[in-house]
Amino acid sequence: MPLHVPPAPASALRSVLAALGSPTAVNEAHTPALRALQGPVTAELPLPVHVLDRLGMSNLAAGGRPPRTRLTGWRFLIRSGDRFVAAADTRLTPDGWTFSHFFEGPYVAATERALRQAESLGKGYQPRLLSVPELYMLTLWLHGAVGADPSAGLPAGEDLLVPLAPAPPGIAAYRPHPVSELLPVMTHRLTPATPPIPPSLAAPAA
Repeated sequence: MPLHVPPAPASALRSVLAALGSPTAVNEAHTPALRALQGPVTAELPLPVHVLDRLGMSNLAAGGRPPRTRLTGWRFLIRSGDRFVAAADTRLTPDGWTFSHFFEGPYVAATERALRQAESLGKGYQPRLLSVPELYMLTLWLHGAVGADPSAGLPAGEDLLVPLAPAPPGIAAYRPHPVSELLPVMTHRLTPATPPIPPSLAAPAA
């Protein structure tokens, strides 16, 4: 089933296309693959980028607060011919969305692979990116409410998170996880282990 890719803000797309048409912007980017291209390129698959905050304080059983997400940008994959060679990020300014920077690296190919995998799941989703800075982790967030405002909303328990490679140790990349299952695992990673009780404070043996 095809994914319901949300339309990006017009100003975000315009700024990326303007940057792609600017030799200065392309040549100043740390993207050798993009600078080496000779043919036309296109900006495709706009994805809202959300950041998951307060993960380390989200142990509700211990009185913590639920995590929250905030939209930080829109990301476009840059296609040349039959492959994606880079990505472009945008950021919000007082004048609207504007181009931020180009980049390349493993997350470009990982995002493409995860999107293709998501299309075969047999259910419609709105794709987003969810960054977890506390774990140095990026996931493809498959939101079940396909018509939702892509700039808002929290991961629902039945939504899927697909960790992109490289994923943190012990978390399998490209494996879809329900939010209700993966969020506790991520939270546990950031919960300090309970220190052992010093022998002098331990209860005496019966």
